[in-house]
Amino acid sequence: MTWLSEYWLDLFGWLGSGLLIVSLLQTRVLRFRLLNLAASVILVIFNALLAVWPMVGMNLATSAINIFFITRMLRDRHSETAYDVLEVGPGDPYLRYFLGVHEADIERHQPGFSAGLLGEDDLAFQVQSGDETVGVVLIRRDGEVAQVLLDFVTPRYRDFTPGEFVWRQATGLRDRGFRRVVTPPGMLAPYYDHLPQAWRPVGAAYELEL
Repeated sequence: MTWLSEYWLDLFGWLGSGLLIVSLLQTRVLRFRLLNLAASVILVIFNALLAVWPMVGMNLATSAINIFFITRMLRDRHSETAYDVLEVGPGDPYLRYFLGVHEADIERHQPGFSAGLLGEDDLAFQVQSGDETVGVVLIRRDGEVAQVLLDFVTPRYRDFTPGEFVWRQATGLRDRGFRRVVTPPGMLAPYYDHLPQAWRPVGAAYELEL
């Protein structure tokens, strides 16, 4: 093996190791799995070229584990069994605690929202994955329009769309007299284009006819 080929092989190995470290820094579940899978595949090839078979075996196992979890996450992301939606009061202590914990992140993704603006007639929905709260949707009535005050997902689940399970309950919103849902215009990276419901962009906001 020439010095040039050794150089590129070392660089390839460092790429795999660096990518592995970067994957461990991710807060998003899916992004972590994808980066970790890419690192594991690179390290399988690298160690196979060096004939370090124990490391090949370990990284093959890691790759298989990542593929399993990625497949399951992508398969279940729209499943009715993946999340539960709980309606709570806008003054619920746990809801207020959740909003306080994520206040800085909420401000980055939906500037201008303040939990202090919530009124007793507003609607609040928590999206649950088991016993973990992964998102919150807050709605205010404006005649027949449901004005979305907040549609927030925690960083771990931001590669998914758990808020869609609130909008799947459109019949419940219609029963309350709503005929249209309107999102706030200042949301960062809204996900409504990817939902099965017929959301349409209107300026900087999105609307859903009920």
